[in-house]
Amino acid sequence: MEQSTTADKWLKWTVTIAVLVLITALYVGLRWRSEHISLAQVVDQAIPYETAVSNQRPTLIEFYADWCESCQSMAKDNYALEQQYGERINFVMLNVDNNKWLPELTKYRVDGIPRFIFLDEKQQVLGDAVGIVPKSVLEANLLALMNGQALPYNAVAGGNSSNVTAPQPAPAIDPRSHG
Repeated sequence: MEQSTTADKWLKWTVTIAVLVLITALYVGLRWRSEHISLAQVVDQAIPYETAVSNQRPTLIEFYADWCESCQSMAKDNYALEQQYGERINFVMLNVDNNKWLPELTKYRVDGIPRFIFLDEKQQVLGDAVGIVPKSVLEANLLALMNGQALPYNAVAGGNSSNVTAPQPAPAIDPRSHG
């Protein structure tokens, strides 16, 4: 009988410890998830481009790519801005890897990502920013955009994603090399 009691005590302690470990893991996981906003969440919350260009509200267009480290690093701040100002400004996300957006890539002369285009309610370009842009800079531009004022930070260039490498110049070809 004593052996059964000892086994029962060990089983109870093992179950108790396992439950505590699971509760802790669940708490940490939920906390991490609530603090970690993914680029996909920002995209899911965005307004379709077609809606934005027709609803007569100011618009912020972000050109992004899923593989872009800079785009991913800005997701949490962009999500917060979208939550705060989404009732007054259109937040549009256009993936540069989707050929559907080639006309917009050309129209807005997108030459780096993330690229932010600020449009007034008539969809006229008021300014742009490229690269990692601090939340405070984006927010100042959004406030100016909502109030019909000139953007305080126009043509801002922030850091770039380390995934992107600059194209290398073609080697010079000597006409006599037959190459």
